[in-house]
Amino acid sequence: MTEKTVLNATHRELGARMVDFGGWDMPISYGSQLEEHHVVRRDAGMFDVSHMTVVDLHGAKVRDFLRHLLANSVDKLKVQGKALYTCMLNEQGGVIDDLIVYFLGDEFFRLVVNAATRAKDLAWIEQQAQAFGVAVQERPDFAMVAVQGPNARAKVIGLLHEVDRARIEKLRRFAAAAAQGPHGVPLFIARTGYTGEDGFEILVPQDQAVTLWKELAAVGVAPCGLGARDTLRLEAGMNLYGQDMDENVTPWEAGLAWTIALDEGRDFIGRKALEQQKAAGVPRVLIGLVLDDKGVLRHGQKVLTDRGEGEILSGGFAPTLNKSVAFARVPADATVELRVDIRGREVPVRQVKFPFVRDGKPCEGI
Repeated sequence: MTEKTVLNATHRELGARMVDFGGWDMPISYGSQLEEHHVVRRDAGMFDVSHMTVVDLHGAKVRDFLRHLLANSVDKLKVQGKALYTCMLNEQGGVIDDLIVYFLGDEFFRLVVNAATRAKDLAWIEQQAQAFGVAVQERPDFAMVAVQGPNARAKVIGLLHEVDRARIEKLRRFAAAAAQGPHGVPLFIARTGYTGEDGFEILVPQDQAVTLWKELAAVGVAPCGLGARDTLRLEAGMNLYGQDMDENVTPWEAGLAWTIALDEGRDFIGRKALEQQKAAGVPRVLIGLVLDDKGVLRHGQKVLTDRGEGEILSGGFAPTLNKSVAFARVPADATVELRVDIRGREVPVRQVKFPFVRDGKPCEGI
């Protein structure tokens, strides 16, 4: 049975085109996906991301537990409210999921994990938490709205209670804080996102989510669907779980080396496998590709190299660039002279560093 967020009826009232996304009935667009992409790059758009799973962790040993569970180190989180992006690995070093962890107290951390991996994530977290006496609490009572774009923060802050505005305005990237929204609604506001633009991801009580959505719309924040969210995150060089990485891919192979903390004395799950792969030589790497010719790079296309075949993972048309870009996984020692098989035609592509777009503009060399 397809699940629905609390905003489902609101999306339908707005004429959204709905699709099944990981078992959830979600809006792909409200009209023009292209216009929704551009409004986030140029102004402010909002996404219903209430399908994401929020998990609260409580216990005296919760920090020790997360030092064991996650590949990145929560020891980096020293100030209450700070957040960290990380992967959760299996013993083979494969990515069970990527997530954000928030430090909210000495005995209280919050995780936000992906929707499609909810069941396996919860089972894994609960299994590992037992040895540390950590309580694992899913929070289905929250809805979540992401407000993204160069004007997103100002529009959200304008809706907050006066006593909270200055504090939230000073909130740094990858940090979160509680605040009062319209009509005194309690909000958990994080300066995070999945578009490459500045903005907030906001947790709101389910029964107040429709009100918040309408208040945001009233101040000019445009509703946007998952179609635009996907092209925005691709331009921003952000991985999609299940497409760019999974349980058979290590962070070394997924362009996520920066999320691995091999700090001394911390034996996290998958560490030994990661160290062994690094010592032996990582066989495959994730690279960025740009197609200057006509055509579109799509998932599953073969990448032809002098060291064997690779594959397009995430790929598509990048509206900000007006050309096609992609992530590809290729043999680690492949040269930069690469071609992609597009319907039997071998098309040359350029290897570039991602992100492809930063602060709404093409990155150097794109």
